[in-house]
Parts: sequence; C-alpha cells; structure tokens
Amino acid sequence: MLSSEDKDVRKLIDAASQAMSAGRHYDAERLTREAETKYPNHPMVLNEVGKRKLMSGDKAGALAVLEQALKERPNEGALWLNYATALRDLGRPEDEDAALTKALLLEPTNMRALLQSAALQERRGDSRTAAATYRKALQLIPRNLQIPMDMRPILAQAKAAVDANNRELEAFLAGHLEALRARHADQSLSRFDKSLATLLQKRRVYRPQPTFLYLPELPAIEFYERGDFPWLDSIEAATGDIREELIGVLAQGREQLEPYIARQETPDARWRALNNSRDWGVFYLWKAGEAIEANMARCPKTVAALSAWPKCELPGSAPTAVFSILEPKTRIPPHTGVNNARLICHLPLIVPPGCGFRVGAETREWEPGKAFVFDDTIEHEAWNNSDDTRAVLIFDIWNPYTTEAEREMVSALTTGVEQFYGELPSYL
Repeated sequence: MLSSEDKDVRKLIDAASQAMSAGRHYDAERLTREAETKYPNHPMVLNEVGKRKLMSGDKAGALAVLEQALKERPNEGALWLNYATALRDLGRPEDEDAALTKALLLEPTNMRALLQSAALQERRGDSRTAAATYRKALQLIPRNLQIPMDMRPILAQAKAAVDANNRELEAFLAGHLEALRARHADQSLSRFDKSLATLLQKRRVYRPQPTFLYLPELPAIEFYERGDFPWLDSIEAATGDIREELIGVLAQGREQLEPYIARQETPDARWRALNNSRDWGVFYLWKAGEAIEANMARCPKTVAALSAWPKCELPGSAPTAVFSILEPKTRIPPHTGVNNARLICHLPLIVPPGCGFRVGAETREWEPGKAFVFDDTIEHEAWNNSDDTRAVLIFDIWNPYTTEAEREMVSALTTGVEQFYGELPSYL
C-alpha cells in the first residue's frame, strides 16, 4: 500500500510526465523540481533524476543516483531497467545483463526490458536468442497501437531481427523436412503447412468470434474441403442457368436490390459507407428463414438447383439464400458472422479481375462455377477493385460437426432469444 508520501510523489511525477507528453516542457520541469525539493531522497524522485542524467549524458552520475534508489527499493523493476541502461552506456555488459535479469524477474512482460535484453544478446553475437527475445517483446504490442516515435526505430530493428531469423529457420527446416515430405507425398499436409507458416510468422492465427452464439469445440476451419460437400456438384452444374436468371434480375435495374446493410440507427464507423447503399446490394430468395415467393418466382431454375441444398433451420435467422452484388471499387470491411453452428457457401457467378475474398489468414479469388464453404465467424472481408459488378450466390448450412441434438437446441435457443426481445437483435 502506498504511503501518503509515495502518493504525493507519484502525483507530481505523473503530472510532469503528462505535461512533457503534451509539449508543456516548462510545466514538466517545474513539477519535477517540486518533487525533488520536497522529497530529494525518495526512490521515485531519484529515478527521475537518474533518467534526466542519462538523457544529458551523465552516465556515472545516473548510475550513482540509481544505486542509491535501489538501496531503498530493490524490488522496483523500473529502477533496475534504468540502472541497466546506465550500465549499458558505461560499457559494462555483464553487469547490464544481471540488472536486466533482475528487472525481468520482477516484471516478465516489461517490453522495454525485453528489447534491451535482446539488443544486448545481439551485441554478443547470439542472434537466435536475440530473435526469440525480440519476438516475445513484439507479441506484447496490441494490434492497431499507435507506436510512439521514439520506439519506432527500436521496434523496426526488432522486427528485422525476427524476420531474418525466421527466414534462416525456414531454410533450415526445408532441408530438415525434405525427406519426410517425400515419404508422405501422397498425403495432404495442408494443416501441417499452415502450422509451419504460423510458426514462421507468415500466417496469423484467427479464431471464431461469433457476434451472437459460440458453440465450443467445433473446428476453427477457414475454408472447408470442397470434397466434404458432394451435394454442391449439382448446384455448380446449374451455374449457367443461375447466372442467366441473375442477369435477368439485374437488367431490371438496381432498384431490384436491397442494401445488405440497412439500419435506421447509425452503425459503427466501418459500416457507414455501406449503410442503406446498394453498392453492396442483395436479392433474397430466402431471408432469415422466410421464403421470398415473389423473388423465387423470378428465378425458378435457381430454386430448382437449390433443392439439393441441406438448409440450416434457425427460426428468424436461417435459411438464407441471396444473390450478393458488389459494385465496382467497393470493399466489404473485415467482420464476423453471428453463429459458428452454421457455415456459409459461395457460388461465384460473375467475377471480374480484381476481386478477392479473405477468411482469416487465407485469401482466395472467386472462380465462376466453383463453390466453396467457409466459417463466417472467422474474420473475413471481400473487395471488388474492378470496374465491373461482382455477383455471388450465398446460402447457409449447418456446420457438419454439429449433432442433430445440438442443431435442435441451437434452433430452440434462437427462438427463445427472439421471444425474449420481441425480435432477434442485430448482431452484425
């Protein structure tokens, strides 16, 4: 528990730090001086004095002040880190290593201590250990964090060291695994190759993040094996008829389509450009479990082809079958679906060059007439960078790893949620 003196010192130092960050250097200096005047021998004050001496180039002075502080507070990781920095600047690598070890024992996830430790390992010529330490430090940085300017060169050095080590490791493992690969040439090594790419940091790990319902212990598969869904053969065979019916719908004008994102309230920033816009337009055959008879009447061959479709029955939510139209120069932002008990099928119909689709770490181009199945609760996005319209038939199915009992329970749960709220909330 902090004493009243500790609290007062912390308040002054934090205020000085905030003033410095805001560019109010005079206020920062005034607050620091006030702390020094009131509490000249307080360890936190001595730490600030030591930092300023380091910045001014007074290495020996910084070391002496920090040693005095450590006598009072030997369990302060920040003190040990600054002490290690003074030792580094004085060219005492063995003592620096010992101080960094102490700092990391007290604060194992102190990123600056890890970075300095890795830099020391590099200077000693131990590039592989340095890369492992740099990697641990980089993993502590949250995604989308705005990196301070003073940290950017250090982190760039760390990333370069990790990348260089990964390429060396990749080359080594290629030779190490060559004979074994040859022995298993008749087997699919897709999962292993993805794990190898992840180890080498060429592939990120994505996990299902449904916005509504998560059914645990289902495989986290981005794109499923096409061969696991033989009933898609007959739907693919009807691609020409399906495309012809879609073209007939589109010939009647864009007003035939609904905006896929259509909200009265203001959506979050990523959806604002597409809200109530036909740049991502859809033509429903089934919508949230309801057959749209008028639209189905206009596309009888498509409806006939979908007779092979094993529908996912979720009252108020599924089945859904829809023509998805993406206008030129339009991007659907990264997002996740509502429920991993179901999967999504795409049958590409019109795909100009410059269109793409990413699920998790895997990016694919649509090929007209070639369907695929994916888990939409894994982050995914789509884009049409061409000057022409892109069109895909989309429909949902049960995840094949769910049991009949689970399907019935998920369906009943969905109905219960709808009854509780009066309608199913929007989870997109």
